[in-house]
Amino acid sequence: MTTLDSRAPFVLDTHEIARRPGTQRELTLSEKAPAGMGVDMLGVPEGSDIDLELRLESVMEGILVTGTASVHTSGECVRCLREIDDEMTVDLQELYVYEGDEDDDSPRLEGDLLNLEPVLRDAVVLALPHNPLCVPDCPGLCPECGVRLADDPEHTHGEAVDPRWSALSQMYEGNDRPAGGSDATGPGSGPDEEK
Repeated sequence: MTTLDSRAPFVLDTHEIARRPGTQRELTLSEKAPAGMGVDMLGVPEGSDIDLELRLESVMEGILVTGTASVHTSGECVRCLREIDDEMTVDLQELYVYEGDEDDDSPRLEGDLLNLEPVLRDAVVLALPHNPLCVPDCPGLCPECGVRLADDPEHTHGEAVDPRWSALSQMYEGNDRPAGGSDATGPGSGPDEEK
């Protein structure tokens, strides 16, 4: 007894080709994206369109599904937090085996029905970059003030002084030579001075 509803999104009915090796069926369909299809910084917005181009082939072991899924992705750049909106197409290929087959690694047909959603979700999530960038060479944000460096390439705060050297830099403030040092051009500094 199947637990799948043939009217549910991403559930495909294979009764026309099931157990008829060598037969095939091509499908073009559009479904709404389910929730949670993505990674931390990038994903497919829930309810956005997923366009599928599929070929279902009957083979001895079950139904081989191949094709592509085109999705809209949305998220944030990990360097500058700018919004990212893009389109992506992923390849799909999965063998759905008939019930009773001992192959535990492949998804199973339930009667003549197969559920494409888990395979689609895996393909999309694996294709998403875990560190998405708005552009490949995004310079990110200024670590001092947070301004987006791509908007102001000349942005600077002057020469930063390492806090570990701050005490030493204070000795030089308003002085061109080290404290307690002699002027190299002053009297008594030349090597030929008369003794």
